[in-house]
Amino acid sequence: MTFGSLVSRLGIPIIALSLTFAQPFAAAHAAENARKVTVVSFGLYGDQGVFRSEATGAAQIVASRFGGGPVVVRFNTKTGGSATVETLAATLQAEAKKMNGENDILFVILTSHGSPDGLAVTVGRRPAETLKPSKLAEMLERTGVRYKVVIISACYSGVFIPPLANANTLVITAADASHPSFGCQDKAKWTYFGDAFFNVALRQATTLKDAFVVARSLVLKRELRQGFDPSHPQMTGGANVEPLLVARP
Repeated sequence: MTFGSLVSRLGIPIIALSLTFAQPFAAAHAAENARKVTVVSFGLYGDQGVFRSEATGAAQIVASRFGGGPVVVRFNTKTGGSATVETLAATLQAEAKKMNGENDILFVILTSHGSPDGLAVTVGRRPAETLKPSKLAEMLERTGVRYKVVIISACYSGVFIPPLANANTLVITAADASHPSFGCQDKAKWTYFGDAFFNVALRQATTLKDAFVVARSLVLKRELRQGFDPSHPQMTGGANVEPLLVARP
């Protein structure tokens, strides 16, 4: 039997055997490189139920669209709660330890009343706190997670952009640094921005950028209809992050 005829006779089994080994290897390689999306969502202002509702709903939508692994939701009410500055720092650290810091994506959602100083934190009758932009920047830095998305639904939330936004951290805010946002009624399910971004745009768009463009237009139309000064939602940074997040069909 010639060498050519031997190869001809054995070629198909050899190829089949190679594919048998190649497929598990490729699957294992893909599993190693799969990006886990961890969602941490806090409703910080306990005196109005809209922030509890928004934190919960936003986390569910983000997880369903981007395949969020662990989803941690904390919120405050008029009688108590666990969404404090201290627990936010602890939660971010705890979840970061479960992540691949170079590969996975940390998605942080914060909803509350805001001021030029930061975000209001109220838990029952405890003294109110303020989550300052510098403090949040410190918390996120300490996680050691490379890729991060931070969405803040609050008045004046643009104050968080300078210390947070960079190529690896995408920051989306309901307003710029000098304007309020709207829709904080106690029994509402969403603020204006939360409704437009999470509840409407993100359910349909395939990327965060597309969702933001739609949401910004919806918010502006609603504000003008109500006679409010525009809040000017912002989206900054994240050049290395945003392309990694493509929503499920």
